[in-house]
Amino acid sequence: MFSHDATLEFEYETPSRARLIADSVRREIGEIDDDRSQTTIEHRQTVVCIDIAAADVIALRAAINTWFTLVDVAERTATIGERILESSASHD
Repeated sequence: MFSHDATLEFEYETPSRARLIADSVRREIGEIDDDRSQTTIEHRQTVVCIDIAAADVIALRAAINTWFTLVDVAERTATIGERILESSASHD
């Protein structure tokens, strides 16, 4: 039974950016979830919502830290990808 929960919301400039971030981190759900915490991810227009349910506060804190890190990496990777695409388009 999960007695603790948290919702993380991340807002982006465009729906496509939100979808990219959601799709990138969604792949980790099966790898991270365990008997102490479960996560769901959805994106609505420009917002990515990550709902975490945990058995205890330690598991909740660990899950929150993990998902913040995963979203941060996805955001940085997307930004680098955009810069590369912009750079190659300007050279054409």
